[in-house]
Amino acid sequence: MTAASAPTTLPAELYRDDPAQWQAERKAIFARTWQFMGHESSLPETGSWIADTLAGYPIVVVRDQTGALRGYHNVCRHRAGPLTDGPSGKCDGMLVCRYHGWAYTLDGRLRLARDFGPSSDFDPRDHGLFPVRVETWRGLIFVAVDADIAPLAEAVAPLERRLQGRDWSDLEVALVRNHPIAANWKTYVENYLEGYHVPSIHPSLDAEIIAERYTVTMDGPVALHEVPMRSPDPVYGGLWAWLWPNLGVNVYATGLMMERMSPVGAGSCRLDYIYLMPKGVGVSAETLAMSDVVTAEDVEIAETVQRNLDAGVYEVGRLSPRHEGAVAAFQTFVRKALAEPAASSALRAAG
Repeated sequence: MTAASAPTTLPAELYRDDPAQWQAERKAIFARTWQFMGHESSLPETGSWIADTLAGYPIVVVRDQTGALRGYHNVCRHRAGPLTDGPSGKCDGMLVCRYHGWAYTLDGRLRLARDFGPSSDFDPRDHGLFPVRVETWRGLIFVAVDADIAPLAEAVAPLERRLQGRDWSDLEVALVRNHPIAANWKTYVENYLEGYHVPSIHPSLDAEIIAERYTVTMDGPVALHEVPMRSPDPVYGGLWAWLWPNLGVNVYATGLMMERMSPVGAGSCRLDYIYLMPKGVGVSAETLAMSDVVTAEDVEIAETVQRNLDAGVYEVGRLSPRHEGAVAAFQTFVRKALAEPAASSALRAAG
């Protein structure tokens, strides 16, 4: 993008409550990218599991007898019952469907179809759980529905380069908070990707930073935010990053906060804040207070923008070459993903 260029935005129709658009994005974007699932500290022993629904895909990750992490669609092969209840727990060597009691070993094989009855054409080996890929980086757990995407290390490489010298080995989940937003997930992501709005929307944050020197640069699929503070800051650690398509990595002075911008449907999303702090150290009241103020301001403007997008007046706008390069990159990623051929055969089988 040249200094004089000003790209146009995506059309407003892509942000409206359209079930068909939502299904297309689930399969073309979220199934084909690494999605943040949690932290290894939440699975301390064999049988420990965590579960969540990521862009409509119910996922469970469990630690098996060898200590490895395994991921599955949280869907029984019998009649689509759930294997777990709640965000985390521990099973006794098997994942058991809560609906009819079918039991699966931790490597995904069907061990027991409870009281199923005789059937000449039923082979348990054909009814194992649908797997998802699981990879970790610095203790963070990511999953991928599509088995054919590039390794996680490639996606996080730009961020890893910036983090050399930082040690996250002693971190654990200290707090999880959720904030519902009545807006399309893309509306909120684009708000995260620029500091252009800070002087208008975040007066308290604006007083702490030199907003005219706020920059966001793209390095592959990673956006890196840089802004000088007016004075030494006891909360922020000086690094904000975003990983395509929907993950913020906010580094604090004593830990970090993973900000997952989780789509719930075509017209709504949810901010999942996962605070990771050194063992035994909670999240400070100062950190939470600052987070609450900035989050409330961002949610309010995102929901207002969404209502305006839904009104049918605005269709296409222009992006600032100085401030919104990362927004332009994000919209390019969206266009490319939606234009690519259908997902792999493995994804189609699982979807």
